[in-house]
Amino acid sequence: MRYYLNSNLDFVKFTCSSIMALNMESLAEATSGAIGSLLSTTILYPLDTCKTKYQAELRAHGLAKYRNTLDVLLEAISSRQVPSLYQGLGTKNVQSFVSSFIYFYGYDFFKKLYLKKSGFKSIGTRANLIIAVVAGAFTVIITQPLDTTASRMQTSEFGKSKGFWKTLSEGTWSEAFDGLGISIILTSNPAIQYTAFDQFKQRMLKGKMKSNRGVESRPESLSAFSAFVLGAVSKCFATCITYPLIRCKVMIQAAESEGDADDEAELKSRKTISGSLHAIWKKEGLMGFFKGLQPQILKTVLSSALLLMIKEKISKTTWVLLLAVRRYLFLTKTRLKSS
Repeated sequence: MRYYLNSNLDFVKFTCSSIMALNMESLAEATSGAIGSLLSTTILYPLDTCKTKYQAELRAHGLAKYRNTLDVLLEAISSRQVPSLYQGLGTKNVQSFVSSFIYFYGYDFFKKLYLKKSGFKSIGTRANLIIAVVAGAFTVIITQPLDTTASRMQTSEFGKSKGFWKTLSEGTWSEAFDGLGISIILTSNPAIQYTAFDQFKQRMLKGKMKSNRGVESRPESLSAFSAFVLGAVSKCFATCITYPLIRCKVMIQAAESEGDADDEAELKSRKTISGSLHAIWKKEGLMGFFKGLQPQILKTVLSSALLLMIKEKISKTTWVLLLAVRRYLFLTKTRLKSS
């Protein structure tokens, strides 16, 4: 009986050790990226709410409720609804954590798979971009209902936001995927950012070798300041290029405003990419496509820079913890085998 139990325990330990040996780096990347996204989202959420409500408003010049993002903040303060700046935070955090985990795991997994199959020692810019887009599109398809629900909760009137399940269940299942097409197109945004960041990171860390060659080493990491700067620069460039689509996505997913006098047919037409583009052109002109660009850059640059900075520091710790667990499993397996 004892031999039977030890044999089964040995098999379990060996299986866990094998799985971790194959996927430890990808798991460390995914976990650190998800935690970084969670923290950055929480820290900057009030700014994100103000920015999103400002972007979602579509009215002719002179009739706009908000002149800038600051007006949204002042409205929350004057109406004593400051806590409403955090409406939808829980849903947004779940969406950010899940999407970042899936993205970073998929990105790291496919990158290592490409290097293994191709035999190359490093990955080129073109291949890196393709892998990033594929990982991003896969992530969007899975997490789109969370993203849509969070946007509707954010753009609701202050103090009138509904819970996650009520907001999600109010519409049809297809409405939960509002903006899916444009979200897939916008995977080019993080793809450009993370590709640029990864390429810059490889150049900065090139030539660095661990002094303890005889010992299994952990991956090199950037300093917090370097990761922050690289994240900010890469995200700023990607945001400027894709901003018109970013605003269209906000409009498509936004909750309907009580003060919107447009007819139902026009409101419905805004739920498409072409309809939202036409509505912006009709009411706000060319500059309407870039309404809210400044707070968008501020929010996304700070968010991405914080995410990548936290990820770089956590990744190092995560690697050590996973390595310690793997060694524990290996030593336990060896001890059981010798007994």
